[in-house]
Amino acid sequence: MSALMQTYARLPVTFSHGEGVYLYDTDGRRYMDGISGIAVNGLGHAHPAVTAAIRTQADKLIHSSNLYRIAAQEALGSALTQVAGMDNCFFGNSGAEANEAAIKLARLYGHARGIRKPAIVVLEGAFHGRTLATLSATGNRKIQAGFEPLVAGFVRAPRNDIEALRQIAAKNPDVVAFLAEPIQGECGVQVLDQQYLEAARAICNKEDWLFMLDEVQTGNGRTGTYFAYQGLDLVPDVVTTAKGLGNGVPIGACLARGPAAQVFSTGHHGSTFGGNPLACAAGLAVVNSIAQDGLCANAAAMGQLIADTLRSACTGAKHVCAIRGRGLMLGIELHKDCGELVPRAMDAGFLINVAGGNTIRLLPPLVINEAEARELADAVAELIHNFD
Repeated sequence: MSALMQTYARLPVTFSHGEGVYLYDTDGRRYMDGISGIAVNGLGHAHPAVTAAIRTQADKLIHSSNLYRIAAQEALGSALTQVAGMDNCFFGNSGAEANEAAIKLARLYGHARGIRKPAIVVLEGAFHGRTLATLSATGNRKIQAGFEPLVAGFVRAPRNDIEALRQIAAKNPDVVAFLAEPIQGECGVQVLDQQYLEAARAICNKEDWLFMLDEVQTGNGRTGTYFAYQGLDLVPDVVTTAKGLGNGVPIGACLARGPAAQVFSTGHHGSTFGGNPLACAAGLAVVNSIAQDGLCANAAAMGQLIADTLRSACTGAKHVCAIRGRGLMLGIELHKDCGELVPRAMDAGFLINVAGGNTIRLLPPLVINEAEARELADAVAELIHNFD
């Protein structure tokens, strides 16, 4: 009997090491990694710059405390806010913690305006984390079930429905913020329309709401720009990120600009491990490598190649109803549930994920090259054609 709580239905494989876009199991078999640890290993496995940064920092100092200044944290904060166009940031250990910080920031912002019960607009199909507040903000009743009572203070709206958002603004004076993922990953790679996000930004400006984007999954080069909003010519008041920021080392960040950047003051928020020297050294190596190696542009080009190859190869495939996404965040929606394709793909030597029950989700490393991209696309197309 396992000593682990059974919170995952784990597949029968254990990986011993990785290199680039490939993982190797304990029997020596190689797999192409099409999910990057769910959008985490953007630089692939055993990336030399990240490995060197971790080794160098571990030799010197892993942890002190946020009671003191941390040079690596200040360096990463400067690099990250510069690339994001933000003013400052708070470091935690995960995407859920980053979103918790954003939720707390929005509530404090509302209280400062005299709103006793500040509310945040969130979207149907959203996924913001598994802590109680982020679970409450998430738009998935399946994963909320059994954890009631949920945290109050969230107003749910349908995605891409600007009229519904206008109605909320007209009827709910307690709303202080809008929180959304530019691309909803967990419910099947659902892309929010640019026109919708532009209109949401305009409503936030008019109503004095904070425009907050959850870029935990879409950030760090995944969609072809460092953050997805940069490809949409939008600038949020608050943005959260994690996953790909540490390339496997746990780290998350909540970034803010303008008035939102002045909401937190001493004692308002904290984290024992957040922003420790080891995690920030890894994060800085990631930010620098993405810029120096042109990985945003590579993600855009390789994502387009994979999408185009799949569209061509799947023409006439009876199960395919949509292929969508941006950069190296792609979803192939099928006409029926396809969870059984995950072990089939693993048997064939590549790793995929299924989101929303019927959508193959591809999140390969940003370092994938043209030959590897074609190999992945061809393998997925063959899997779909053989799906009964």
